[in-house]
Amino acid sequence: MVISLAFGSEHLTLRGVVEVLQARLSGRPGPDPVYDTIVWDLRAPRVLMAALVGAGLALAGTAMQTLVRNPLADPYLLGVSSGAGVGATLVILLGALSGLGVWALSTGALVGALVAVLLVFGISMAQGGLTPLRLVLTGVVMSSAFSSVSSFLVFVGDEPRATQSVLFWLLGSLSGSVWPQLVPPLVVVLTASVLLLGLHSWLDALATGSDIAAALGIPIRGLRIGLFVLTSVLVGVLVAVSGGIGFVGLVVPHLARLLVGPRHRVLLPVGALGGALFLVWVDIAARSLVAPQEVPLSVVTGLVGAPVFLVLLGRHQYRFGRDV
Repeated sequence: MVISLAFGSEHLTLRGVVEVLQARLSGRPGPDPVYDTIVWDLRAPRVLMAALVGAGLALAGTAMQTLVRNPLADPYLLGVSSGAGVGATLVILLGALSGLGVWALSTGALVGALVAVLLVFGISMAQGGLTPLRLVLTGVVMSSAFSSVSSFLVFVGDEPRATQSVLFWLLGSLSGSVWPQLVPPLVVVLTASVLLLGLHSWLDALATGSDIAAALGIPIRGLRIGLFVLTSVLVGVLVAVSGGIGFVGLVVPHLARLLVGPRHRVLLPVGALGGALFLVWVDIAARSLVAPQEVPLSVVTGLVGAPVFLVLLGRHQYRFGRDV
């Protein structure tokens, strides 16, 4: 993460970066005003945000794949990203919540994400409960519905620059990260980490099947509702500050399983660390490849991560929830 501060449209020396960090951590401004502004005000919040979002998406992906017992599940399965996209689109195109200033976009996206989650939860419960199949189907349908709403709003929008901003946000970006915005994702990611690690044995049992988990005395219904709420809040906050970043929450948990196996006590921290490091370097590529312009993060994650994952998957054979 320290090394990553030297990369970007304006390349810096590692020595200059370290001097700025030492000065700032000692409570004084950096020796070079230009370095100080670039490193501390622009890049440091962005790098920390990338680490938090990457770790959070990996945790959410692991929990979601365990909840629905589906290796294709990702953090956005419940329509959180699509709902957040509607909220963000309303803010960018129509100026909704403009009185909140820098927090307008994040607040609009979070409200949209929570509305989507509540709809998925309400529909699933009304139709028989939070079973894996019902969650998957309801989430996919609602995600498509919200994506259609976002597309319609973009289509009828009459400002090309605003439309471009919406599309860029929907593909994920950390360009607007500032120090105050780090607080919500930090609190949510730390809380989710503690809770999920505390439930690691229950998650192991749930991954093997609901019948086995029930036979072990685990409250299946309460655990599913708890995982649903925890994952929804976690992903909602992350999407609100970074947009929809694909691939991380889907593939990083699989890579972690290939490395350490399916036990959640080890899988969760390894996946979080892998997600953090992966997204930090993805963000470096996004702001360096076509500098001074930026590439949306989802474009980089797909182009870089997919081939690597396919190669690793071809060399290992495993079954979800249990090694072969």
